[in-house]
Amino acid sequence: MYTQNQSTVTEFILLGLSSDTLVQVLLFHIFLVVYMTTLTGNVLLMVAVRTDKRLHTSMYIFLSSLSFLDICYTSSTVPKMLVNFLSPKKSISFTGCVVQFYVSLIMGQTECLLLAFMAYDRYVAICIPLRYNIIMNRMVSFCMIGISWSTGCMASSIVTFLTFRLKFCGPNIINHFFCQLPLLLRLSCSDISVINIIKLVSIPIVLFIPLSLILISYIRIITAVLKIRLGKSKAFSTCIPHLVVVVFFYGSAMFMYGRPEHLVTGDTDKRVSVFYTVITPMLNPLIYSLRNKDVQGAMRRLIRA
Repeated sequence: MYTQNQSTVTEFILLGLSSDTLVQVLLFHIFLVVYMTTLTGNVLLMVAVRTDKRLHTSMYIFLSSLSFLDICYTSSTVPKMLVNFLSPKKSISFTGCVVQFYVSLIMGQTECLLLAFMAYDRYVAICIPLRYNIIMNRMVSFCMIGISWSTGCMASSIVTFLTFRLKFCGPNIINHFFCQLPLLLRLSCSDISVINIIKLVSIPIVLFIPLSLILISYIRIITAVLKIRLGKSKAFSTCIPHLVVVVFFYGSAMFMYGRPEHLVTGDTDKRVSVFYTVITPMLNPLIYSLRNKDVQGAMRRLIRA
């Protein structure tokens, strides 16, 4: 994926969220609890969907896939961040940076597409209910999930390959808690024009096209629901959790990657990154189970078993 002898840098220093020792110890315990909560909630949701036959529909297949994706996403950054909180030398090897960058990029790009397919699933369920089981059968659901993952992997491979073929000739301090593209480009002593072109092409494809599909799906859903005399609240209730997740994820992602390069700053970006890489994966199982009696029932049965 990259050629290490092109670079004189063998490791990067991650400044993290704070330089104060006491604050770092406090943050270690907070993020450890958050990480364990994320793992527990998402694993429980995956197992509940797997073991309860009443949840073997496309909506819950997508939800289970989102939980697996969230586990991988938060695991690409949080364990290293926890280690660095307690380590005097807050470094990550060049190879470790490549792996972290690649995995987190895959998860972020895959989630963009998966959320778009989930919006289409809600559109079919509400606007074409009589054909829902035909249109959104298990095979179609798994194909959509496969497309999300394969597209995320392909796009991330290209960006990662081009990024780590750049030369890093000296400065190796990253003012963040993980290896992030804009900050890595600032450290490179190579021509980054190709990467910038790829960014200009890929950001609309990965962010704005899926978001447009989500908006179109929900415009049609709202239009259809407004024509219904009875059961409007029930129809909307199946969409609210997905809408909340979309707002959280896309809002923070567009803030991070939809801005001009010169507007990328330090502390604000780190806080936003914490939100979409750490907090959102923890909240997703809670958001989807709060208003869903089927998920709540499956969770209770799983815990009592």
